[in-house]
Amino acid sequence: MSQKVVKKLEKEFGDKILAKDDFRGDDEVTIALGSWVKAAEFLKSDPDCAMDHFGDLTAVDWPEREAEGGERFDLVLYLRSVEKKHRIFLRARVADGKKAPTLTPVYPGANWAEREVYDMFGIEFADHPDLRRILMYEEFEGFPLRKDYPIDKAQPLVEYRDVDDTLKLPPFGIEEGQPFGRIDWEGRLEGVGEQVSPSIGLQTGERRALSDSEVAEEQAAKLAEAGEAAEGAE
Repeated sequence: MSQKVVKKLEKEFGDKILAKDDFRGDDEVTIALGSWVKAAEFLKSDPDCAMDHFGDLTAVDWPEREAEGGERFDLVLYLRSVEKKHRIFLRARVADGKKAPTLTPVYPGANWAEREVYDMFGIEFADHPDLRRILMYEEFEGFPLRKDYPIDKAQPLVEYRDVDDTLKLPPFGIEEGQPFGRIDWEGRLEGVGEQVSPSIGLQTGERRALSDSEVAEEQAAKLAEAGEAAEGAE
């Protein structure tokens, strides 16, 4: 059923279709950014497509593609037809610093999804009614789902305060709070290694285990001292 939608898109938009794929049964079409909104409108209004269900809108960061002269980001729109029982992924490529047109007039649900894409990737949407961060606070610096976002960047911007007679853990160290930490991304762009997974980084010796880190050792020592002090007081 989704193949029919792909053929209708090809007929309607012709050379504006830049690529298509059907990996594992998921039909996907990449369209020129200038036809992004028109394609969404067509998919929603055409009776054979009837894509009335806005599923999601997200982005993918391809810094290595930018290094080769291409657009850095992919916008990915997931749509489904409740009536026809078919679905499709629509993509558009966006250069870093270039604005994408908003889909909120077509699918109101795109409002929050586009805000999340802006918040995480820094992609701005022209004519969006309320484009501001939705997950991070306004003072947050950078865009955390970009693959070159530094894993050791200090966030948040609030000064740590010591409180008397209260055992508090210090702010996160580099090895903590980073479930999606990347390992030597610049090296990867230069062709040195291909993995960015924290678990693989640990196996290959590029990343220390949390239990072996200096931060963890300091915290464990403080907890042990506090426990000994409590036992002595008893």
